[in-house]
Amino acid sequence: MTALAVLAALAGGYGLGRWRPWMRLGDWANWQLRFHLARWDRTRLRLTTLFVLLLATDPVNTVRAWRHRNDPPTPAPAAG
Repeated sequence: MTALAVLAALAGGYGLGRWRPWMRLGDWANWQLRFHLARWDRTRLRLTTLFVLLLATDPVNTVRAWRHRNDPPTPAPAAG
């Protein structure tokens, strides 16, 4: 019985790893924030939900973007 439970857990983990639901959810949230913000900015709850989804699915890039959101643009290289 225990071996059957271990095999079922391994098969379920493999299936989730192949399906990648968090990656898909993160891509969807990123797409919504980048290209469809006009439909989401009507309520702060929806925007907060999208931010939380991005934070849950890609925390490293979300925190990096949040920290650097007000940085000045990098200067263009001098033409020479």
